[in-house]
Amino acid sequence: MKNEKFNVCSIHSKEEGMQRENVENLFKNSPLPNDELMANLNLYTRRQVLSRVLFINELYKKILDVHGIMCEFGVRWGQNLSLLTAMRGIYEPFNYNRKLLGFDTFSGFPDVHELDGNSSVIKKNAYSVSDGYIDHLEKVLTYQESECPLNHIKKYELLKGDATITLPQYLKDHPETIIAFAYFDFDIYEPTKVCLESILPHLTKGSVIGFDELNYATFPGETIALKEVLGLNKYKIHHSMYEPLCSYIIIE
Repeated sequence: MKNEKFNVCSIHSKEEGMQRENVENLFKNSPLPNDELMANLNLYTRRQVLSRVLFINELYKKILDVHGIMCEFGVRWGQNLSLLTAMRGIYEPFNYNRKLLGFDTFSGFPDVHELDGNSSVIKKNAYSVSDGYIDHLEKVLTYQESECPLNHIKKYELLKGDATITLPQYLKDHPETIIAFAYFDFDIYEPTKVCLESILPHLTKGSVIGFDELNYATFPGETIALKEVLGLNKYKIHHSMYEPLCSYIIIE
């Protein structure tokens, strides 16, 4: 099933969609007091969303002894960035060197390649967000940091634009960069390939590279890019027990 408003893909059934809509209405009309609703969000959180939290937590724990920053390629609404910010505050609250970068156009796919397949969702501007959303995300991430130590130091940066341009420029401006964690959720071939190639000189042993859609026919470009840049037989592709599509490799 496709979300027509923002042109995104979903596999839930019609019945599941109706059930989720019912829960969404329960949430919107929750009898909980406003000052307690935020603290009880898990009351309405479905299994699939909780699985994402567990997966990101799994990856974060693998980089605790690896020096370097974190990058997400394909931010969209910024759920992962918010989770990573909170987890940094939990696991290493005083590591102000663990900067978090988010790369996205915030207007959807800049373009698509023939290697991206022919799914109906593979089109320019798919996976866009609401107008002006980046300002909202900035406020959310600033709040997340405010709940953690050393909150006077901004430890995240949103880089709006085509990451095939913004990432090389950032690395040129910051040659000191070591990347401990990179998460790829571009879905499509070209930006995944270019950014994989760009980060290679900045990885270290123990660096973790996560992927959102490997081995997935709807978005073949992500797997093709990995195969062309790193190869499929040089690294073990670890599959997460929490998510059907998500996986990661560890540089060894």
